[in-house]
Amino acid sequence: MTGGLVVIETHPVQYRVPVYRTVQQKFGIPVTVVYGSDFSLYAYRDREFGTSLAWDVDLTGGLACEFLSRTKGDGTVEPERLSARGVGPILDRLRPAAVLVTGYSPAFHRQGWRAARRRSHPVLFRGETTDRHQTRHPVVSAARDAALRLAYRSCARILYIGERSRQHYLRLGIDRSRLVFSPYCVDTTPFRTTEDDRRELRLATRRGLGIADDRIVLLFSGKLSRRKGVDLIVPAVRRLPTALRERIVVICAGDGQERAAMLSAAAGEPRVPLHVLGVQRQRDLSGAYHAADLLVLPSRQAETWGLVVNEALHHGVPCLVSDQVGCAPDLIDARTGVVCRADSEEALAGGMVRALELAGRDEVRNWCRAKVAPYGVEAAARGIATAFEAVTTGVEA
Repeated sequence: MTGGLVVIETHPVQYRVPVYRTVQQKFGIPVTVVYGSDFSLYAYRDREFGTSLAWDVDLTGGLACEFLSRTKGDGTVEPERLSARGVGPILDRLRPAAVLVTGYSPAFHRQGWRAARRRSHPVLFRGETTDRHQTRHPVVSAARDAALRLAYRSCARILYIGERSRQHYLRLGIDRSRLVFSPYCVDTTPFRTTEDDRRELRLATRRGLGIADDRIVLLFSGKLSRRKGVDLIVPAVRRLPTALRERIVVICAGDGQERAAMLSAAAGEPRVPLHVLGVQRQRDLSGAYHAADLLVLPSRQAETWGLVVNEALHHGVPCLVSDQVGCAPDLIDARTGVVCRADSEEALAGGMVRALELAGRDEVRNWCRAKVAPYGVEAAARGIATAFEAVTTGVEA
């Protein structure tokens, strides 16, 4: 593969593989992905979901893949222990024109980064970055910033996934000329997102759950964890005006350690109807999105993006997100949703009232789909291809 792009990843990720595939198929750049492990090709146990996952999408087709370790499908998941020691020989054999690094934690990424630098391969960086991640001691923050400045300066190009990511790089002194937009995105291929799909799936999903047509459905999709703020949803619903509260039904498309606590809280008085669907396959998510009137993502911290917001908007569903959700500046405006203060039942309840003014409106669904349209697989792949061409040919887009 002399002259192509090598991507270094811990494991196959369902929303990244289509991007790399598109880089190769649409933009003509040979891509080889070097994975630390193959665990996500099989059923594996996710700690935050608290259950086993098995992706229903193709994670290897259409790409050259190299695996540094094999789990043999035993469910073992320890990304922190993955080693990139085998990356060097692969780089020596493939002699790529550039290497794409996708993070700096866990250590696997840093090891791969160093292997590329030692061989003088131009490094492209596309990671989840934000300055709203969490509060740190000033000394720790200063040391971290110094380390990141040094690391970023070693990159030939940096691909930012959204506005907060761009601001992070600018704050750390990265010149605008080295920044390339490669938006965070989801592959919509498994989804059914049209209005015809909505009419069919909304009715079928609600009937299957025993939810009447006149009920207002709030959807949470993802890991049921305190980090995601799911424990705030039921108390926030109870704060709503009685006439509104009595129409609310909550659906959780996911699982996790807060499941039992949520069900217990919802069973109290006044009761809040709650359906926990468990982890859904990609192709089954459209039913949940179309059944919903509003996506709620009340994350407390560590939400560098929030891809469920992309998913909801593709389905025409407006969103209520906390100010800790990284995609808010990019995807949430007065026509697509509401941003509320994090870690506050009162703020979340107020956000519900405001955001539900958008529910059920044809024009809002159109606005939601239009807002997320630029944040697609092809746009993400184009950013990577643009950065690759800039560092390998000297031609800027």
